[in-house]
Amino acid sequence: MSIQITGVTKRFGRTEVLQNISLTIESGEFMAILGPSGCGKTTLLRLLAGFEEPTEGEIVLNGKRMSAPGWTMPPEQRLVGMVFQSFALWPHLSVREHVAFPLKHHRGVSAALRQRVNERVAEVLELVGLAHLANRQPHQLSGGQKQRVALARAIAAEPELLLMDEPLSSLDAMLRMDMRREIQNIHHTTGAAIVYVTHDQGEALAMADRIVVMNGGRMEQVGTPEQIYLHPETEFVARFVSKANLIPGIWQGSRFVPKGAGCRWDGRHVAQSFQSSKLFPARPDELKLGAHEQEGAEPGLLAEIINVQFQGKEYHYIVKTDGNLMLDVHADERFGRGERVTVTYREQSGHRIPAVRNFAVQYQA
Repeated sequence: MSIQITGVTKRFGRTEVLQNISLTIESGEFMAILGPSGCGKTTLLRLLAGFEEPTEGEIVLNGKRMSAPGWTMPPEQRLVGMVFQSFALWPHLSVREHVAFPLKHHRGVSAALRQRVNERVAEVLELVGLAHLANRQPHQLSGGQKQRVALARAIAAEPELLLMDEPLSSLDAMLRMDMRREIQNIHHTTGAAIVYVTHDQGEALAMADRIVVMNGGRMEQVGTPEQIYLHPETEFVARFVSKANLIPGIWQGSRFVPKGAGCRWDGRHVAQSFQSSKLFPARPDELKLGAHEQEGAEPGLLAEIINVQFQGKEYHYIVKTDGNLMLDVHADERFGRGERVTVTYREQSGHRIPAVRNFAVQYQA
């Protein structure tokens, strides 16, 4: 299975929500759509589900056109599972009845699966750890259990594509971590392709095979989590995903001279767009602090610490130089508020990025 999104634009009246989106989702791939509120990520998910039709472009599944301007295949005719942010459970149905519903009513369910509804329901409930709660109703469940019911219902009909719209945003931090693992387990067990919409960078980096970073209805960058985090191609991606400081200065070939500093930093790994804008993206963990007047200290940016936050294994510092910079420094290196320091760059070795996985091979049984 593969999905081709080609030149898709979506307008609501005069407002352009998506601008010329072209993307291929491979069989068995976990694709995260990451971006801030209003960037168009949920609209893209609704187009894949069949709730909306594109203003321009088309969506093709396995060579079959699913959506085009003026026409879209209805959601009930697509073998697609969907998990909503609000769980969307029916208060009068038990857990077992929720999971059985798509098996009995979805048009795309195979005849073989319809003949073994009870067996399939039992399999899915066992997979999500809810077999012992099969007869309970939604009001008798915790938030995490409700989300597992929503997941079980979505995968029961063995969809080729599973769509998730911010499914963990209403859960507390501990439950979100548990559900990340649950979703990864379901992905590897079922082999379904997943398109996962989120504004949470941590979720996307932790779970996805590839990430699409969106901003203002456009795709800013597409790549593996390692590519997106280590090698952002635009200022937006550097700030939104990597939390990078964008340091002004001058480029001398592949070396960067920060403004107001007598040093040069290795910039061979930095995208050309940053060289054009005379900026250097440096993540908080790529910068280090040194005492201002320490003998033998390497040259760097002179700064003053204006904020300190203890985070267990590290301190988060904000220092004031030409602008404010954020740094994550190991807890062994302690500096105080108001202290004068020198900011330097940790030279990276190689910046090696793991190869993209072959999803079609990886998830074959």
